[in-house]
Amino acid sequence: MTRSKANSKKQHGIDFKKIRRKVGRKLPPPKNTTNTEIKSKAIVLPEQSVAAEKAGLAVNKKGLTLKELLQQTSHHNAKVRRDALMGIKDLFIRYPAELKLHKYAAVEKIRERIGDDDKVVRKSLYDLFKAVILPGCKEDNQELIISLLMAYIFNAMTHLAVDIRIMAFDFLDLVLEFYPPSFSSYAEKIFQNYEDILRKNQYYLQDKGKLKDALAGLVRCLSLLPWNKEETDMHNKDDTGQRVLHAFEADMAMSSNGFSHIIKKLKDLVPVLINSFLEFIPLIHGMDSLEGKSFGCMASILNCIDLIVRSFAYETDKDAESPSTQGGPHLAVWDVAISSALLKKLFPLFPLNPVHQLSERDYDRVLDLNMVIAKIFFELNECICLPPDLLERFLEFIENALLGKFCRAAQSGKAIWEKHLVQLLSFIPKFVSHGASYGISRLLQAFTQTFRESKPGSLLKLACLSAIEDMLTPIQSMLSLETSNPENLELQNALLAWIRDLPLLLMQLGDKHPACSYVALRLQLRIGQCALLNSSLVYMYDNMQNSLQDFYCTCQEGGHICYGPFLRLPRECQELSLCSLYYFSHLDLPILKSIACCCLSTDLDPYVLFRIIEILHSAYRDGHIKIADYLSVFITLVFRFKVSPEISSTGFKSDPRSQTLKSMTTILCSYMAQMGDSSLVLQLIEKVIIDQIPQKPSLDNSYSLLRILVTVDCKPTRLSEQSIITLGHHLSEYLVDVVLCIPEDDDEQGTSSIQLSTLHYYLLPCFFLFDRCHKLMNLVLKTMGSAITKSSLSPISDNCTQHTRNCLIRVNAVTSILLFMHKDAKLQQILALFKEDIDNIIQQILSLQSSGEISMAIEERHKIQCAFERLKILTR
Repeated sequence: MTRSKANSKKQHGIDFKKIRRKVGRKLPPPKNTTNTEIKSKAIVLPEQSVAAEKAGLAVNKKGLTLKELLQQTSHHNAKVRRDALMGIKDLFIRYPAELKLHKYAAVEKIRERIGDDDKVVRKSLYDLFKAVILPGCKEDNQELIISLLMAYIFNAMTHLAVDIRIMAFDFLDLVLEFYPPSFSSYAEKIFQNYEDILRKNQYYLQDKGKLKDALAGLVRCLSLLPWNKEETDMHNKDDTGQRVLHAFEADMAMSSNGFSHIIKKLKDLVPVLINSFLEFIPLIHGMDSLEGKSFGCMASILNCIDLIVRSFAYETDKDAESPSTQGGPHLAVWDVAISSALLKKLFPLFPLNPVHQLSERDYDRVLDLNMVIAKIFFELNECICLPPDLLERFLEFIENALLGKFCRAAQSGKAIWEKHLVQLLSFIPKFVSHGASYGISRLLQAFTQTFRESKPGSLLKLACLSAIEDMLTPIQSMLSLETSNPENLELQNALLAWIRDLPLLLMQLGDKHPACSYVALRLQLRIGQCALLNSSLVYMYDNMQNSLQDFYCTCQEGGHICYGPFLRLPRECQELSLCSLYYFSHLDLPILKSIACCCLSTDLDPYVLFRIIEILHSAYRDGHIKIADYLSVFITLVFRFKVSPEISSTGFKSDPRSQTLKSMTTILCSYMAQMGDSSLVLQLIEKVIIDQIPQKPSLDNSYSLLRILVTVDCKPTRLSEQSIITLGHHLSEYLVDVVLCIPEDDDEQGTSSIQLSTLHYYLLPCFFLFDRCHKLMNLVLKTMGSAITKSSLSPISDNCTQHTRNCLIRVNAVTSILLFMHKDAKLQQILALFKEDIDNIIQQILSLQSSGEISMAIEERHKIQCAFERLKILTR
């Protein structure tokens, strides 16, 4: 058997022969190996390349089309998805038309990435919407784009991953930023999602930055409520017509069921927000410094509570104004749960005061929180009656805030103090009107100090002015009771201090802060209106006149005029200022002179000029201006109003201000005709006007003075003998100046018609005077004849040609005047009474022609002969 085993081994070795290989030598391939080598020739297709297929299509910098990029947004690799979104952004920036054409398809595809697992992909999508898509779709149908996005945003808000849930609120905030009206359609669901995330905030306390971002979004949503938006925008407080959510206000009326659903969601949010705030309280007392993210969360929570309480207060006021209709449930917005949560959990913490020493930054942060809690308290106090001891504590806080006891030297601290104090000031008028148990006098003293120390033009100054305006009615009511209450004296002293500071404030504001000037002038007008109903305010208001002169105009030494801010303010400010003038019980001459100086400025709008005249007339009619002062102002206006007519070779060309003076003269004459006894008016203005005419004012000013004189005179004239003599000497010069400025033109019928009409306009007042006083006509004719004689007998100057021309000009002017008067039927009859004087003028012209003392050319003598021939018609 042993031998057979050996034989078997030997036989096995023969079947599998061992091959010995040397180290480093390549092994041959096995015998059963299949040869996979392929040998082929290249196939060239010249017109079927990828680049040729994309010719004419919009591509990004990597050469990808929008279709390819959208397909890559669903790739399993996060880096590919991110690059695809960045490529879409690049393509839309390069080709804006692509966004216009494919925006809906693009949004429908990329919205899937709102809930993407990769943070970088979500951030790239957020940047794409913020920088390109939403700004580029402002003019398009945004409702469709929003509807495409909101479903995916709400879906992401319920995602298990915390990062995706938080990022969904960022997308929501972005949508509301670009299209606020979309909030109206999704408000209920939005608040529900915020409530859900706040109930689970313990999961996010370790990463407070995420919770802070979510709360900031909730603040934005609550601010978009229309009744909150009106209060939030302090800069546009007067623009009550501005609303961000017209659709929301229309869709959700105060009494609608839709609003009741929103109220229910807001009610559910309040306890959740308070509990969230309480979770941060240990951090304030346990940390050496208030960490920034924690402070941001606390501030946002309080702002949310403030906005919700403001909504409740608004609805309560609406319910009080409009009782519930029959069959409709009355909305009881306040319930025990909300008020007790605020009273038992939040207000007992006030004021927040950490036990450890605070840094300057932390002090400002705690002040910020305390200010918001105080605001929440006062909002709530408007709707329900709060405990007196709690009210005393918060009112003391307001007093200290007004006195600046909480304001540190740091600029940031002052900014926080002013920002919140602006909102707290609106509650002071309500405490004054209710007569709170807390001393009103101390509160008003602190308020007055804030009003005086606040910077002109600042938001705080604006808030103080608005608060004073709101306090006028309750203060007026208290003062009208005339009780011996000491608080009435405090009210009167405070009001007197505010009124005294108004003119100074208007000068400090100048024309640099028109918005603040508008509020101050509106307050001045309201004080004047209240003064009509309360005798105790009349004296205070009238004393403002002396200080208001500088606001309009001041006359310095040497006659230099220094215009005040009135002239440079917008028209709406000027209108308020002018309306305030009417409510002075008497307007003194100094302020009337200041106003008149403004009227004479070339920078004053004609509309404002006529408005001043209208208001002054109304004040005179109601006995607020003396008749002598009233007439003196108007005479000053027409005499000193600057008009610069141009005289060209074609004749008289009016300055644009000439038409303004003509319109003003018409208005003044109309007012004077309504004043009653015209003879009394004539006695008051006759000497003033007659004294101005010898000073040779411009043609338009002279015309206005004469027209006023004619308006109050009658036939026969009531002018004095001295006035007639003065007019007789100077009217001839006026008539000559008119004719010289408006020469006759017989060649052009059209031009002649216009010139004759203008000539008649300026000569008409003289014709009225001649008709009423024939003696005046006699004096004018004699003066004209004397003027021709004097011009011929005057010493000949070195320039003989000029002297001759002056004589010829005067002769032609006198001839034109007499012929023009002769065309009037009534004056023609008057001229017939003075044939001797006219003959004398003709004789003087004839003597001038034959005189050898004046050297005249044949052409010039011919012109005088023509004038002589033209005047012969008067002697027939």
